[in-house]
Amino acid sequence: MILKYNIDEKCLYILKKLESAGFRAYIVGGCVRDMIMGREISDFDITTDALPEQIVKTFADERVIPTGIKHGTVTVMYCNEPFEITTFRIDGEYSDSRRPDNVEFTTSLREDCARRDFTMNALAMDCNGDIYDYFGGMDDAKNHIIRCVGDPEQRFTEDALRILRAIRFSAVLGFEIEQSTAESALQLRQRLDFISAERIRTELVKLICGENCVEVMLKYHEIIEQIIPELGKCFNFSQYSPYHKYDVYGHIIRAVGNAPSDNELLRIALLFHDIGKPDTFRLDKNGRGHFKGHAGASSEIALKIMKRLKFDNKTIDTACTLIAMHGDKFDFGGDDRENMPVSEIKHIISKIGAENFFLLLELKKADNSAKNDFVLDENNIIDKITETAHRLVAENCCMSLTQLAVNGNDLKSLGFRGHEIGECLNGLLDKVMDGELENIHGELLNSAREMIS
Repeated sequence: MILKYNIDEKCLYILKKLESAGFRAYIVGGCVRDMIMGREISDFDITTDALPEQIVKTFADERVIPTGIKHGTVTVMYCNEPFEITTFRIDGEYSDSRRPDNVEFTTSLREDCARRDFTMNALAMDCNGDIYDYFGGMDDAKNHIIRCVGDPEQRFTEDALRILRAIRFSAVLGFEIEQSTAESALQLRQRLDFISAERIRTELVKLICGENCVEVMLKYHEIIEQIIPELGKCFNFSQYSPYHKYDVYGHIIRAVGNAPSDNELLRIALLFHDIGKPDTFRLDKNGRGHFKGHAGASSEIALKIMKRLKFDNKTIDTACTLIAMHGDKFDFGGDDRENMPVSEIKHIISKIGAENFFLLLELKKADNSAKNDFVLDENNIIDKITETAHRLVAENCCMSLTQLAVNGNDLKSLGFRGHEIGECLNGLLDKVMDGELENIHGELLNSAREMIS
């Protein structure tokens, strides 16, 4: 049965331009899958029987970038958008489990599709919207099945990143991984050690932001452990706590899933927020588990992992700050406290910034939502704290040195020198946030005079 779909106008221009030059051209891969599923498409991959030099000649009026010309790929810039075009090819051996040692160009669309990872990604579509499906990808997409094209062991041996892509697609699309594909992924997971940290990180972040990440990461925890060995000791590690109903790993993964799926940073922080618990565990005489200092330990472990996976410095700094603050050093209260004093809110905002403070509150709510039900009552407290913090920010309350009504020059005029200036300013800020002083120039100077005298 021939199905018709509307193709993006810019992409359609590329296809027709190639066809008018006497070549065959198709969009291929995930963009076709997403189109038939009605999902948003971020970019289009195009395949053609035109050789790279013929592609360059065809688009002589456009900017053409030789992205990977050795492997038959060039990028055409059209209307300021990149369109990656690759010549039909057959891949050679994959000696490094990453990319083919060599490629052989072919005139067969079927042979080109045969080299792809999963059947749902081996679909091609021409400019008329006609779909070419040689390996049952349409049925698999319809039935929500992830299945390797051909022999799964060969596919994963060629490029081990496909193992992680399989569970990432399962998490994002909600598809089941076909049995032989899943078995091969588990058996060959050690080959992920050959994959670059950057490629691992990219897939990992997409995975944890998937709507179905909890189910997938619990089911395929061995694969997660392969790329983050530190999580291995969290699996089946009982917490022996009235606050918890899951082992450490189960709690971590469910906390990740409780955060907004579009908040990448928050989900990254939650993935590592309790990773230090096994190293800080203590069982008291009553059989209750304690993890004193686990937030700091988790932050240190997260720092090592994120550097290893080559996260950018800002993401590392923010995530590690949230992790370090979420536990022992950031207590929303307990049995004897129903809220957080305004002065304490101010001090924390002063320390980590308002943006990070609101992220921390969201992290705490996601964390609580992965515990026993009675802990959810604390989220009501967090909501009140959130309202108070928003009010403090909106009222431009003094919570930073830049908001203080005096500065270093004022203190120099009083005789302060060197580190004394910083110490005095911070002391004044503390008094303002604690309500001991008004943020008024004269009042602050009088207090400073008392400090120097």
